[in-house]
Amino acid sequence: MQTQRQSVTGTRSIIATLDEARSATQQVALVARRLLTMYTQDLEPSVYDQPQFLETVKKMVLSRSYAKVRVLLADPSRVMYEGSRFVHLARRITSHIEIRHVKSDHRGNQAAFLIADDRALVYRLQAARWEGIVEMNDPAVARRYLNYFDEIWIASEPEAETRQQHL
Repeated sequence: MQTQRQSVTGTRSIIATLDEARSATQQVALVARRLLTMYTQDLEPSVYDQPQFLETVKKMVLSRSYAKVRVLLADPSRVMYEGSRFVHLARRITSHIEIRHVKSDHRGNQAAFLIADDRALVYRLQAARWEGIVEMNDPAVARRYLNYFDEIWIASEPEAETRQQHL
């Protein structure tokens, strides 16, 4: 399976279905070595609460002491009330996974994206829809979204309640 993933490096693909979004998310997560960057409306359980994705994230952060996962959560209410396997994982590995809530003045962006290191990206313009792109090796495109993420990340504060929920 790893050989197949490497063979698509450098290509851009279009996704249109939930299965394609899940597959693309998994593919991008698998290439991350030091940093996974997520911008999500509500931690989309259909994508981020999947056992295969969670296992990939867990392996990445536990196998590398320097690995980090940063998550910006635009609408935390659903995660807080329904619970989330991703949040449970974040609570167990707090030194590697940090979740911040997007401040209200930055919540206009309805997109969802996941960036591996500074090169691979899955991006959906509307988080409520599955259509989007996957780019496996384009540092310029990844950097554009990382810069946007970093601007909002700095303006946001860590949300302790996300880690403490369901204790």
